[in-house]
Amino acid sequence: MDGRHRLYRLHPLSQELDFPPLTTLDTDIAVPQKLRVDNEDLHDRLKANGFTEEFLGTNRPPATHYMLGEDSGGFYAEFLTPLIGGVENRGKPTTTVSVAGVTSQKLRYLELLLNKPWQIGLSESVGFPTQQLTTIQIPNAASYLAQKLLVHERRESKERAKHVIYIHDTIQTFGGSLLRLQHEWLENVKPMLPARAVIKVMHSADKLFGEVTDTIRNATIEAAATGRNVTAPEIRDVCHTGLKQIFV
Repeated sequence: MDGRHRLYRLHPLSQELDFPPLTTLDTDIAVPQKLRVDNEDLHDRLKANGFTEEFLGTNRPPATHYMLGEDSGGFYAEFLTPLIGGVENRGKPTTTVSVAGVTSQKLRYLELLLNKPWQIGLSESVGFPTQQLTTIQIPNAASYLAQKLLVHERRESKERAKHVIYIHDTIQTFGGSLLRLQHEWLENVKPMLPARAVIKVMHSADKLFGEVTDTIRNATIEAAATGRNVTAPEIRDVCHTGLKQIFV
């Protein structure tokens, strides 16, 4: 989905792994529907730093990828906003919204990623092209996993396979700190969810990883993109055991 797993490996709770993180050409940026703007808005800042817009679909405003440079196959950013509440626009849910000058796509349960985020520091010493320490916010891993579990069945088959690897790699990354993730779940994530969503998250280990499925088998293909030869039973075991420990 984005470079989040590279960032997770910079967190103090992470552990060293013997395989590279999953990476793609896009970065997802979660923003609230209302965002205070001082001086330049997000659109102006992106344009000033070489980003161009690629419009997609027929929504109003249209879904937008913010491309770095003119290469349509290169890096791009997209903005995401929580989809809260019911139906709008003549019985159809609106899926995009303008936030601080940019178009943001509205997704279910994205508010979890904005709740109690973790902070990490970026600098040249950890491979990022900045001469000074820059602090950014990333979703805490319990929120991230819960959001992935809640939207899993809404995704197409290929996306579900990727989600399985995201779940697997997150558990591996924080394998030595699962009790801390359990604490995040109990204190910060579980209280903000309706009862039905809590039950869905807590049952996901057995429902999604109780046995090896075609989705898990397809996830081994996604894992191979990082040079790994991980088997479907290994992915199932890691996800089932880790989720059982976190989501109690």
